[in-house]
Amino acid sequence: MPTSKRKLGNSSLQVAPLMFGGNVFGWTADEATSFALLDKFVDAGLNFIDTADVYSRWVPGNHGGESETIIGKWLKRSGKRAQVVIATKVGKPMGEGKSGLSRAYIRQAVEASLTRLQTDYIDLYQSHDDDANTPLAETLGAYAELIKEGKIRVIGASNYTAERLAEALKVSQQNGFPSYQSLQPQYNLYDRAEYERTLEPFVLEHDIGVINYYSLASGFLSGKYRSEKDLGKSARGQKVKQYLDPRGLRILEALDQVAASLGASPAQVALAWLIARPSITAPIASATSLAQLDDMIAATRLQLDAAAIAQLDDASAAAS
Repeated sequence: MPTSKRKLGNSSLQVAPLMFGGNVFGWTADEATSFALLDKFVDAGLNFIDTADVYSRWVPGNHGGESETIIGKWLKRSGKRAQVVIATKVGKPMGEGKSGLSRAYIRQAVEASLTRLQTDYIDLYQSHDDDANTPLAETLGAYAELIKEGKIRVIGASNYTAERLAEALKVSQQNGFPSYQSLQPQYNLYDRAEYERTLEPFVLEHDIGVINYYSLASGFLSGKYRSEKDLGKSARGQKVKQYLDPRGLRILEALDQVAASLGASPAQVALAWLIARPSITAPIASATSLAQLDDMIAATRLQLDAAAIAQLDDASAAAS
């Protein structure tokens, strides 16, 4: 069954309702595994792949660019460039003098990303972090040049506040620059309050696509971690500790109940809840094995009814 596509913001990009998080490539997934994951993802009718120049600079011995390099090799080997929508990012520190959103640095960084990705164009180029030291007009002007040159197609923002996103839209309008068509915020069944309070009303009003990260709360919503003793199960275990509170356990219980009624897994239900939310274009999720990827793919086929969504909403409501 082909997965129906969604429009990203007001752009021409048509994307699947789930995005593959490429931060694992060259980190917890080696090259051969990454190729197998990408092949399976695309063969399932999905097309949206997220990466960044900085992935995975935090790994000892890595310098950044590892994820883009693996994706580039896969694109060349598979011949599937036309079938996928590649999103990457610029701005996080890549070494001495290599960070931020100045025109000069963006022009340098985009060439490096294009080389690593072995492609002539990037579908979605995102500001990885807001850069308060560079005027928005300089950043957006640089993107305007790159779109004109055919090097990037659409621009997006990651980790922006609603206020800064509003300022950026205004600058684009006033100068005839392209505007941000997507936002990449943190959002999941546990981390709801900040996005829903300030960002969600704004993106709905301005028709900005949303590709949220930490969709499974660092794996907590998969149900793999249910007590302190489970935290040693993976490298991300300590990050999950913050979720092991009464509200977190209440969310897991609701996920278990909905999953059991649908013959699905908690991870599938947590992703399906995001996919069903009107403001979300495509949640980002990562997989390091084909079994995990099967779970992700199944989430795109899972229909939650109003009662299931209400049950999850109630269980995850923040204490007032």
